[in-house]
Amino acid sequence: MESTAQRRLKAIQGHLVPITHVLDSHVQTSTTASEFFHSQGYSVVLPEKLNTGKWNVYRSVRSPLKLISRLPEHPEIGTLHDNFMHAIEAFKDYNYLGTRVRGDGTVGEYKWMTYGEAGTVRLAIGSGLRHHGLLEGACIGLYFINRPEWLIVDHACSAYSYISVPLYDTLGPDAVKYIVNHADVQAIFCLPHTLNTLLSFLSEIPSVRLVVVVGGIDEHVPSLPSNSQVKLISFAKLLSQGHSDLQPFCPPKPEDIATICYTSGTTGTPKGVILTHGNLIATIAGASLTLKFCPSDIYISYLPLAHIYERANQVLLAYYGGAVGFYQGDNLKLMDDLAALRPTIFCSVPRLYNRIYSGIMNAVQTSGVLRKTLFNAAYNSKKQVIISGRNPSPMWDRLVFSKIKGMLGGRVHFMGSGASPLSPDVMDFLRVCFGCQVIEGYGMTETSCLISCMDKGDNLSGHVGSPNPACEIKLVDVPEMNYTSEDQPYPRGEICVRGPVLFQGYYKDEVQTKEVIDGDGWLHTGDIGLWLPGGRLKIIDRKKNIFKLAQGEYIAPEKIENVYAKCKFVSQCFIYGDSLNSCLVAIVSVDPDVLKDWATSEAIKVISFLYYTLLKMLAL
Repeated sequence: MESTAQRRLKAIQGHLVPITHVLDSHVQTSTTASEFFHSQGYSVVLPEKLNTGKWNVYRSVRSPLKLISRLPEHPEIGTLHDNFMHAIEAFKDYNYLGTRVRGDGTVGEYKWMTYGEAGTVRLAIGSGLRHHGLLEGACIGLYFINRPEWLIVDHACSAYSYISVPLYDTLGPDAVKYIVNHADVQAIFCLPHTLNTLLSFLSEIPSVRLVVVVGGIDEHVPSLPSNSQVKLISFAKLLSQGHSDLQPFCPPKPEDIATICYTSGTTGTPKGVILTHGNLIATIAGASLTLKFCPSDIYISYLPLAHIYERANQVLLAYYGGAVGFYQGDNLKLMDDLAALRPTIFCSVPRLYNRIYSGIMNAVQTSGVLRKTLFNAAYNSKKQVIISGRNPSPMWDRLVFSKIKGMLGGRVHFMGSGASPLSPDVMDFLRVCFGCQVIEGYGMTETSCLISCMDKGDNLSGHVGSPNPACEIKLVDVPEMNYTSEDQPYPRGEICVRGPVLFQGYYKDEVQTKEVIDGDGWLHTGDIGLWLPGGRLKIIDRKKNIFKLAQGEYIAPEKIENVYAKCKFVSQCFIYGDSLNSCLVAIVSVDPDVLKDWATSEAIKVISFLYYTLLKMLAL
């Protein structure tokens, strides 16, 4: 008598063998499934439950029989601590953390810290925290922007079984206060300019015992009242204390909590997403089957480390021994940092890519007939070659696209996009103009970042690829929006995810945890997707972000916002409506530079709103 597991395995194996083979099994190959499993396919389709006969669960073709939870080439790596120890052993003398900002605030060339040096500082910082009485399991808050110390503190947390809690530097004091109290944060690392904000409500966060000022000078660190229970020291002081009292590591287990990432809380108070070491290792293990980097790669870090997108990038970079150069901390100076660093890997979000696209296309339109014609000819020719899967001639790069590639330093061979869908025309533009591999991924904090990712060599735009080998995906019917998994020609529905990348729940919030994870362990993302041929996932809608107008018409505001965002004059756009009204309201923020250039070309005088208001007042 076969067990359920044996029957399921036989069904899966039968599904994977070539059609020419004769199967000694009562389970027949699903025609729907076989369509997605061929030499060019990216996903396989499996049955969720044998007794239903419905083939609706998609997995990566790279690992169809087993969801990846460990790095195939290094299965001994089970925690973030293991991952960094591997990096130190394999890449000890390689550059790791680079910054242009000097101790006195001036900016120069990038100076680097090796993996070995970063490991030494990590040991001292972790020992310093132990010196102040913090035990394993304590929550450590990181209240500052991207810089080398951020990753060093995070590595120290992993080495000594602390739980890192990123605090958005852009959040208001109320949100920071809420997170610190909710997570019972015991130590906070901050910058001098955020220290005053922290001190203003220090009495309202009683769990905090230690505040460490990063980049501060001992003489400039203010003293607290003698009766205060909080110790306030500089990062340099903590480093010195740790060096003088080195403590042995307290390595975590894969099932231990690595971090609590709080969502931005746009619809209420922030929710704390609990991620274990095993969760984060699983997501990069799956990514490693698709994304291959090397120690000579250089990555620029400017996306917020408080977001899971950048956190996962950093874990993967450390595994491969890549170098991480940090921006100055000012987005307006990012292009200057790119020119100085000349990275080989560049990851961003659609909002920035859209700006690059609009800026270059606007420049082309005003460059004159000859240059415009040359650009369009080069663009269309190279685009067709890329779509056909052939290698484009370097001629167009030398003649037309070299200056565009120089915007990012001239050495980028990989570009990644995430956080929201990237329009197909912008994706094609990046591939043509920058002449490198451009990959779009889809994920969320609750899945330790990566749910799906485009595969190397897949030149079709407008989708987010196949499942991460560390998870499986299915689409669930949403009848109120007329989306079903039986839709033709493409199945549609709410994207649900399951696997070792799934978070452990929302911190101290069992109710909301049960709202998103069902009884079978599926996370309901709230995103609507469809399956394209080849097993590629495409995001088409959002389940909750819709509303009905008075006449009964359903509106998806993000779709409309994305259309308006393509206009060169539009910087940001917000669409709102409700069931009491029959029309929508749009709040649009214009791009002042583009508007000014247009007004000048039309011989329209540009004056500031303040000056216009003063003139009106004088006229009265």
